[in-house]
Amino acid sequence: MSAKFTYTYPISPTVEQVDDYHGTLVSDPYRWLEEGQSPATQDWITAQNQLTFDFLAQIPARSALTERLTQLWNYEKYSPPFRRGSQYFYLKNDGLQNQSVLYTLPDLEAEPQVLLDPNQLSSDGTIALSGLSLSEDGQWMAYGLSTAGSDWQVWQVKEVATGKDIGDRLQWVKFSGASWSHHEPGFFYSRYDEPDPNTSLAATNYHQKLFFHRLGTPQTADRLIYDRPDQPEWGFNGTVSEDGRYLVISVWRGSSSQNLLFYKDLANPDSPVVELVSEFKASYQFIGNAGSVFWLQTDLEAPRGRVIAIDTAQPAQRQEIIPEAAETLEGVSLINHQFVAAYLKDAHAQVKIFDLKGKFERQVALPGLGSVGGFGGRQTDTETFYSFTSFTVPTCIYRYDMLTGKSSLFRQPQIDFDPQAYETRQVFYRSKDGTKIPLFITHKKGIKLEGRNPTYLYGYGGFNISLTPSFSVSNLVWMELGGVYAVPSLRGGGEYGEDWHQAGMKGRKQNVFDDFVSAAVWLIDQRYTCPTKLAIGGGSNGGLLVGACMTQHPDLFAAALPAVGVMDMLRFHQFTIGWAWVPEYGCADDPEEFAYLYDYSPLHNLQSGMAYPATLITTADHDDRVVPAHSFKFAAALQAAQRAPRPVLIRIETKAGHGAGKPTSKAIDEMGDRLAFLVHTLGIHFPDLNHRYS
Repeated sequence: MSAKFTYTYPISPTVEQVDDYHGTLVSDPYRWLEEGQSPATQDWITAQNQLTFDFLAQIPARSALTERLTQLWNYEKYSPPFRRGSQYFYLKNDGLQNQSVLYTLPDLEAEPQVLLDPNQLSSDGTIALSGLSLSEDGQWMAYGLSTAGSDWQVWQVKEVATGKDIGDRLQWVKFSGASWSHHEPGFFYSRYDEPDPNTSLAATNYHQKLFFHRLGTPQTADRLIYDRPDQPEWGFNGTVSEDGRYLVISVWRGSSSQNLLFYKDLANPDSPVVELVSEFKASYQFIGNAGSVFWLQTDLEAPRGRVIAIDTAQPAQRQEIIPEAAETLEGVSLINHQFVAAYLKDAHAQVKIFDLKGKFERQVALPGLGSVGGFGGRQTDTETFYSFTSFTVPTCIYRYDMLTGKSSLFRQPQIDFDPQAYETRQVFYRSKDGTKIPLFITHKKGIKLEGRNPTYLYGYGGFNISLTPSFSVSNLVWMELGGVYAVPSLRGGGEYGEDWHQAGMKGRKQNVFDDFVSAAVWLIDQRYTCPTKLAIGGGSNGGLLVGACMTQHPDLFAAALPAVGVMDMLRFHQFTIGWAWVPEYGCADDPEEFAYLYDYSPLHNLQSGMAYPATLITTADHDDRVVPAHSFKFAAALQAAQRAPRPVLIRIETKAGHGAGKPTSKAIDEMGDRLAFLVHTLGIHFPDLNHRYS
């Protein structure tokens, strides 16, 4: 570590709170920090932020790092365009705008017109566009807005031709999009009942209902389409088929990828909701249809995914269209009467084209080892757009001609760095139990393997989410400093399908931590780095990962950056949407599940007098997904336990949430602080540091 700073932690009072879990008494001395709006907690937040920002202000490189982040961030960013009616639509950020702006244009050579600029909705950029849906003719746009990073959305409707709102306003929407009817002016969406201010936070996230909203009418007149009072944990996602004939209802339960699939015949207003898939046994995603035949992506009897067809007239008969492959099927779209199938091969993208009978036609030639997005469109479209990115390539947009199979570059950002000066390689290492794990490693070309390179190991490992190559300005600055950036494909993710996911769930969660620790050991053994130069990071479930690994192996890491982490594994299900994670983690209410949760819960495995890594915890006061109490309690307990002369700080962002929709200005400030913390705590001293950052 570089020069030591003097600091004193704020007082975190303890209370006599002891809970009995199936005969095991568990102390919870910082329970009072769960009351986020109480005067005591607010005073604690103020004092902790004062300490953190005073500490960070003493780091000489901090302002220069933030300046460099700002320079690099200032480039144009696009989303893939899509077409509705006679118009194209896409999102663009000029560079440093807090929120991306939605544009529309009649053809790709025309001058784009602003349709919605969220930056005009708040002075500090904390109102974000969190969802949008265009009517089939492109005349109307429903869009959701989120304030201060909340999962709650307010949906409104805009006339595309005039850009004017028509006054419709839908509240209490969460975890829902909008899908337009072809038969009457309006759309389907899901929402919760208006919360009772006297109920708990968790109670507001039960009993979602599916409604139809008719344009120009108040929300109180919305027509209830489907609900299940007997199933409070069920949620509903309604999608209108491309031909307008069916409302396809995906029924979800918590965070589980297994779902049910229902449908309603919209040609008959009085038609019932029909249960096509009525058991939670697998994942089913609606791709499209031809009349009564539905094409579905599923992992039923195929953990890496396949495509099947079900004729709703004969639902017992199921036909396999695209069989399971060695690669993991990530998603399928239907364009030009062909299936466009996106796969993961060892955690990087492959895209293949099949005909409607499942015959392979060609593979899309991608620019390299990276990640793709987009490939949206309609069955009759002959073009589509996709994005490509990698660890050293910022997101580029390509137009793909479905008739010729050719890609052409549509938008390429100009950014102040040379990608040829960096390299990415993928290696494979063995975890504790012998499982082979992929690991991406990116750094400047020509680094020496002398065991002293500062290295940032980042992971997630949960909820069937795959970590694939992606570009980050923060990581680029880290590599400019000579740092190594490493990302392993941990079990619990979706990189190798549902079996890989389940290998890191519930009682097998320790596999995820072992995979991460084994990556650290491999990097040390291969002389990339050493424990005094190794930092770890992750957010949300990845914050849990960091918390568990730093408590299990405190001597292996010099610094830890847990962000918006799930740190109290005994009480997570009692806050907001936390109950939905029980299928992934288990629940302390169950004696068997309590045992393994208690065994790794970061909050409950801190030991007084232990030497822990230097730690910068980050959270936000408006996080209504992983409530900030997780981070508050962990910070207080870690500060009390820490023996080593290494700082334990918590940075609490205001008017921000779990991460989505965070304004650019806040994102740059937070990333600058995280980098400054690493520069200081890892003792990074390079000859060009003062020159570059002066």
